[in-house]
Amino acid sequence: MQLHQTQAAITGGASGLGLAVARHLIAHGASVTLLDVNDEKGQAAAKELGERARFAKLDVTSESDVQAVLADAKTAMGGLNAVISCAGILGAGRVLGKEGPMPLSQFETTVRVNLVGSFNVAKAAANLMQANAPGEDGERGVIINTASIAAFEGQIGQAAYSASKGGVVAMALPMAREFARIGVRVMTVAPGVFHTPMVDGMPQAVYDSLCAQVPYPSRLGKPDEFADAVAFILQNRYLNGSVIRVDGAIRLQPK
Repeated sequence: MQLHQTQAAITGGASGLGLAVARHLIAHGASVTLLDVNDEKGQAAAKELGERARFAKLDVTSESDVQAVLADAKTAMGGLNAVISCAGILGAGRVLGKEGPMPLSQFETTVRVNLVGSFNVAKAAANLMQANAPGEDGERGVIINTASIAAFEGQIGQAAYSASKGGVVAMALPMAREFARIGVRVMTVAPGVFHTPMVDGMPQAVYDSLCAQVPYPSRLGKPDEFADAVAFILQNRYLNGSVIRVDGAIRLQPK
């Protein structure tokens, strides 16, 4: 699909990687709906992006809300042919911490937001996309989920996060195989350590140490580089059912 023909909904779109994707798509003529739980940031981001952007508050774990908000986004933009899921939480914590075992609720919440939320958005998006008119190669839409390299090399304290992102990786292929009949591609991007609001305020020594762990280039990823990967997937119809690591060749150490 051509970027200027893209009508995209982006979860986690009010900041970080999601906002970077929105900026990239808007710059290339797309229409975008930002979806986020943060109403204030979402409204401000949509205003910054201009007339081809809009915002809707969304909790990705709500089945009814996701269905309704995506349907509204399709109506508002005059179509919906791309959904990029960037919403997520860290859920960091040891399984056996200083104060005892991790509360099961913490694990469940992390999996619910990161994995169940991505599934929830994907199924609602595919349901809408199947009604789209087919384009070249019969393409009707693209779904891009965000995993993490922690899905492959989870560190101590990332059991919940890694499990959730591992699930995101694992569902790409079966979804892509199923949605082939309706012309909807499913891809996953697994970013490494990126410079997002989560690292703001980090002690300089910790930041420098993190950068040094990346073989090349020895720095944190730029949100624009994640957005470039998403744009490449949208435009290349032969990318389907797979995972692309964007990580500077880093392999996470145990801690």
